[in-house]
Amino acid sequence: MAETTTFPRRLILGGAMISGVLLALAVHMLGARYGLDLGGLWRSDTRGLMPPGAAIAWWLIATVGFSGGYFAANLMHSAAAGQIPRRMRQFLIAVGVLILAGAGQAASAPSPIPTISGVLAGLAALCLGAAVAFCGAHFALRKI
Repeated sequence: MAETTTFPRRLILGGAMISGVLLALAVHMLGARYGLDLGGLWRSDTRGLMPPGAAIAWWLIATVGFSGGYFAANLMHSAAAGQIPRRMRQFLIAVGVLILAGAGQAASAPSPIPTISGVLAGLAALCLGAAVAFCGAHFALRKI
């Protein structure tokens, strides 16, 4: 019987965090293309409440970052043990390539957001994605 290989938990945590952050940034770029941008948080022309597009973008980025980190950690642990079928691996690779290709296309277009606001929104999405991807990967590794 073949011996199962286990990856160090820190390696799985790091890989899952990178996957979660990349997915969160891809969703941020795609959302900004469709009007869901975090840049609405820094607008001075709105009075009172946060713009709905910024709130939706915030929760969407957080959800995708957390679930991306969680599922990536589970998949990396299963892949190290040799439990992922070949078709599933091919499907996951195809989905990842399509998401990142869509984000690359969205990022290459001219931005409707002012420059400073876009930079702040990108940094906020990066930090939010990193924090929630870490939480998702940590919870997945605690369960394993």
